[in-house]
Amino acid sequence: MVHIRALDPSASPLDYFGAELRRKREEAGLKQGELGACIFCTGSLVGQIETAKKVPTRDFSERVDAALGTDGFFSRLAGLVLRSQLPHWFQPYAEMEAKAAYISTYQAQLVYGLLQTEGYARAVLGNRTEEDLDAKLAARMERQRILEREHPPVTWVVLSEAVLHQEIGGADVMREQLAHLLTMRDRRWLDVQVLPFEAGQHPGLMGSFNVLRFDGDPDIVYTEDFVQGHMTANPEAVREGALRYDQLQAIALSVENSAALIARVMEERYDNEPGPDQRDVA
Repeated sequence: MVHIRALDPSASPLDYFGAELRRKREEAGLKQGELGACIFCTGSLVGQIETAKKVPTRDFSERVDAALGTDGFFSRLAGLVLRSQLPHWFQPYAEMEAKAAYISTYQAQLVYGLLQTEGYARAVLGNRTEEDLDAKLAARMERQRILEREHPPVTWVVLSEAVLHQEIGGADVMREQLAHLLTMRDRRWLDVQVLPFEAGQHPGLMGSFNVLRFDGDPDIVYTEDFVQGHMTANPEAVREGALRYDQLQAIALSVENSAALIARVMEERYDNEPGPDQRDVA
């Protein structure tokens, strides 16, 4: 007799997803392998998700909905499951980020999470450990869905020029990431500016920070240290954050000149591939 691991659906969104997947599959009279064949995956993967050993991707969830006729149930639940994979200390910020009408961010070292490519995000998230890396990556990509809404938040991004030169994941990953930043010019509600090295002393020297504004709720400022994030709606902190951000925008390059700098760094730093008669120098 096959032992079926019992799940407590109330234990976590992942456990609830697994328990519901098993229940709906059995209601449909399908074995794990049969459902897997319908959604182009293995029965083993279905079993791992049913027992909360694997995190379902959004694509998996959408395929399950189509196969079982569950009217988007698992697709809607996937967002909650993936958000639960974010670090516990980061989840409150992610929830506020998803509700924000305006997002202003200054990033001193890394591309902002909402603008990261999969390759870049994988390199950042796997820097210390690759444990649960696929789940962490899926959660990071899920956050970015707020930019695909019919009415996305108005988003202003100021990147230190150092972000363009800090090689994350190798030259190919960086080239793809910078090319992705250039595509942001096509988004009406999103602007990317670069704070050049020539700016010298500036209001962002203390590090990265975000200012979130809401329709009908107090604004917040968010910062991080090496342990966790800090979010506050203190009026003085918000006013200071907004002032610093306005000053950073004022001394950063224009959107057009920023795009030109990004393209130049991409070409000069990450697009120099050795020709057939050239060798890498050790």
